[in-house]
Amino acid sequence: MTPPRPPRDKGLVRPYVVTEGRAHPTRNTLDIVTLVTAVNNRPLGGLSPEKRRVMELCRGGALSVAEVAGRLCLPMSVTKILLSDLIDSGHVIARPPVPKAQLPDARLLQEVLDGLRSRI
Repeated sequence: MTPPRPPRDKGLVRPYVVTEGRAHPTRNTLDIVTLVTAVNNRPLGGLSPEKRRVMELCRGGALSVAEVAGRLCLPMSVTKILLSDLIDSGHVIARPPVPKAQLPDARLLQEVLDGLRSRI
């Protein structure tokens, strides 16, 4: 009988080290569906390895906060702290997701339908 395997190490650096001891982001505007994009002309010098990785990921196009967290294999709270730091430094731009289209007014649709029928 083989002994049980120890749990797989999820990473060598603890989340509080990645966030420099902070537990909350500097902004409360990041949702899991907020889209983030890297600003291409910003220097990467002085950024932590995790922030550099975020920049690499976001240079390919807009990603949601959830996608960034998943690709970095970091908790959502840690990812939000990293992203808020990058937004504050001008390295990343965040924008809310495109809102769902509102359904048109039923009265307006009826008027369009009546107008089309009158032309036929």
